[in-house]
Amino acid sequence: MSNRPSIPLRFALRPACLWSLAALLAFAGAVHCAAQAPSSSNAVVLDRVVAVVNNQAILSSDLDDELRLAVLDPARAGLGVLTRQRALEQLIGRALIQQQIRQEDEQAMEPSQAEIDARVSELRKELPACVRQNCASNEGWKTFLAANGLAPERVQNYLRHRLQILRFIEQRFRQGILISPEEIATYYHDTLLPQYAAGDAIPPLEKVSPRIQEILLQRQVNALFDDWLKNLRKQGDVEVLDPSLETPENQAEGGKTSR
Repeated sequence: MSNRPSIPLRFALRPACLWSLAALLAFAGAVHCAAQAPSSSNAVVLDRVVAVVNNQAILSSDLDDELRLAVLDPARAGLGVLTRQRALEQLIGRALIQQQIRQEDEQAMEPSQAEIDARVSELRKELPACVRQNCASNEGWKTFLAANGLAPERVQNYLRHRLQILRFIEQRFRQGILISPEEIATYYHDTLLPQYAAGDAIPPLEKVSPRIQEILLQRQVNALFDDWLKNLRKQGDVEVLDPSLETPENQAEGGKTSR
């Protein structure tokens, strides 16, 4: 049997885990207590701010959280280990998006519990790392979460924010994009047909047109979103406080490093 190329129906957007408000409150409480307590050479630093995005703090613990949650992102397959520098870039971008969502209509972007539960179910069945540990079973799912230092509530919160961001992107950038029949035909002849080997059964254009249209639509959404996020970062006040977490992209886009 010949291997036919598959046309992806989904595209991966930056994976979704926001800095934790609870962690920030805990950090604020720790600072308050430290101010009241006498100084000691044995004092332990519980957490620290590594970046600030328009007065919103990103903590070192948020980076740790992002690294743990990377196991839930199917888009990371084959990309290697997520570094702390790249994790910070993801958190900065996500903070900027969430700030925009709050300015517009946060409630309208909120996914239902049913949507979140459905996404959890998909992950348990389809995530490669999950399949190997039989996450479809409750026992296998608990084992998987424990092995990766994740709590069920944290996974739910992660997916809720991810779905919220995806909905925002769909509503803001997908509306009004039109794909012409000529663009679909060009993709069919120039991109799809060359993937078939001689003797393969080639699907007619009219059969695959809806799928090609979706691919081209998603490409345009990605391009619009990337440009918008770059501009948002240039216009914002992003300060990276830990020089070891700087990246060339961060410096090129106007991120500031202090001390």
